[in-house]
Amino acid sequence: MSIAEEDLNLIEAFKNGDETSFNRLILKYQQKIYWLAHRMTGNHFDADEVVQEVLMVMYKKIRGFEFRSSLYTWIYKITLTRSINFINRRKVRENFSIDENSLINLKSEDSITDNIEAKEKLNKLDKVLQLLPVKQREIFVLRNFNEMSYKEISDITGKSVGGLKANYFHAYKRIVELMEEGNDG
Repeated sequence: MSIAEEDLNLIEAFKNGDETSFNRLILKYQQKIYWLAHRMTGNHFDADEVVQEVLMVMYKKIRGFEFRSSLYTWIYKITLTRSINFINRRKVRENFSIDENSLINLKSEDSITDNIEAKEKLNKLDKVLQLLPVKQREIFVLRNFNEMSYKEISDITGKSVGGLKANYFHAYKRIVELMEEGNDG
């Protein structure tokens, strides 16, 4: 059974009253949602909040899902939208609260690898990603962390492949500059 068929079966079962089918979809996609939200927001706490929002939206809207795209694409689009909305709300809060800055700099203690040097580079990359404009961060995260093609990203974002490539080039160039700045001293 293909992924699309499995997703369709779970959605149909959920539409027919089987709540466990929705739970199975959550288990299937929750980590991917979390890591996309984490890369977009820059920390564990904000990512968790975005994940909760995404799951609520999925629960409310999945009955109307029509498979015009893959479920995976639909979920990623919701996650990106919710992440961007969260970032925008955070910017507003930052303008009105000095204490908010200490919360924004909190980083997850979860380690992707036990290698301390790799963890330090990853933490630095997370910080550098937050310095990018949202459009550049979005394309960089989807290309590098979610290993999506430009076509897949275009389907999710509705942006042209050419525009995505230009944003990726600028993001990559800026990330390299910012990563090297910290290594000079």
